[in-house]
This record gives sequence, structure tokens and C-alpha cells, in this order.
Amino acid sequence: MAGITNEAVEHYLYDLLPARDEVLSEMEQQARERKIPIVGPAVGRMLFQLARMIGAKTVFEMGSAIGYSTIWWARAVGEGGKVIYTDGDRRNAEEARKYLKRAGVLERVEIRVGDALELLSEEKDAFDVVFNDVDKDDYPRVLRLVNPRVRKGGLFVTDNTLWSGEPAELAAGRTGNVIRMESTRAIVDFNRTLYASEEWFTTLMPLRDGVSVALRL
Repeated sequence: MAGITNEAVEHYLYDLLPARDEVLSEMEQQARERKIPIVGPAVGRMLFQLARMIGAKTVFEMGSAIGYSTIWWARAVGEGGKVIYTDGDRRNAEEARKYLKRAGVLERVEIRVGDALELLSEEKDAFDVVFNDVDKDDYPRVLRLVNPRVRKGGLFVTDNTLWSGEPAELAAGRTGNVIRMESTRAIVDFNRTLYASEEWFTTLMPLRDGVSVALRL
């Protein structure tokens, strides 16, 4: 991702990755050809690792697209675990269902079609992990919803928090991409608020497009 890491470093990181299985490889190809936003294999591995590190069994995923990250989460929670998939596009959900079935994790995933923020607001229980990958303009709203919906010791993980380097450009006084300015400002607000919160301990990882990992205190 331009503006995040040195190009040679980026290639090195991805060249190190082991080959993915048939299902994930096909999804990666589809994402490239159809410009489907997915987290990609480097971030996918990190999601799996984070879930395993805290023994996560429940994950609420906000913005699941064709289910690429869903598979990583579902494999991490293992048998008896549960991942809630959300997406506003029913066609995405149907495509995801097929991939999840082929990956052997469909029984661990509950597929919900609708607005991810509304679906999260309806939840009464706290999850081990909430993963945020919705429209960037909505990131500040997600932050206002998420606190009671992650257990203490659980994780709130957010993708695209470096947003092609545009928050850094804005912080340096440069305009950046005017078309995406509203989203950039939303991410800047989100990052500042999350880091300042006494309820979360946050680290922003400069991997791919930036991934924030916040521990619920």
C-alpha cells in the first residue's frame, strides 16, 4: 500500500508468507480481478494469531464482504467457536456462504445481512473480538458502540487505519486525496479517540493499510 511501507519491505513481507489453501487463494485472485476489498494474507494471519493468543471463541465481524477474513477468524476460534458475519449486500453474503462451506467452517459462522452498526447495537453480550472493517466514514460511530460489546481482555481490531498514508499527510498539513477527505478525517478522529481512551490499550500496526489492535482494559 503506497505511503505505508517501503515497497521492497512490502514485497519481502508477502514473499515470506506460506502458500494459502485453494479456497483462500481463489478468493485472493477474485479480489484482485474484481477489486473486492479484503484484508489479504498478511493481515489474515495476524487476525488468526490475535484470536488464538487470547483464546477467542466469539467474534463479531463488521463488514465481511465475500468472507475472506471470516475464514481466518472461523479457523482461529475452532470447533465450538462462533463468528458473526455481517454485510449489507446479500450477493456478497451468498458468495461468502459458498466459500465458507468449501473452507469447512460454515457451521461456525452466523451470516447476517444488514447494517453492521445496527446489528452490533442489537447485541447484548460481549464478544472476545470485534473486527471493524465498515465504511470509513462510520468509524467514529463504531467506536461509540463497541465498548460494552467487547469483554475485558478482549480485542477491538480495525482495518485501514493508516488509509494509504492519508491521515499522516493530513497531520503534516498536506491536503492529500480531496475525494477521500471525509473518510480520512473520520479515521483521524477515530485513531485519536481510540488512543486517548482509558478503556482501551491501542497499537496501530503499519501492516498493509494499517491495522489497529485495541485491548479492552
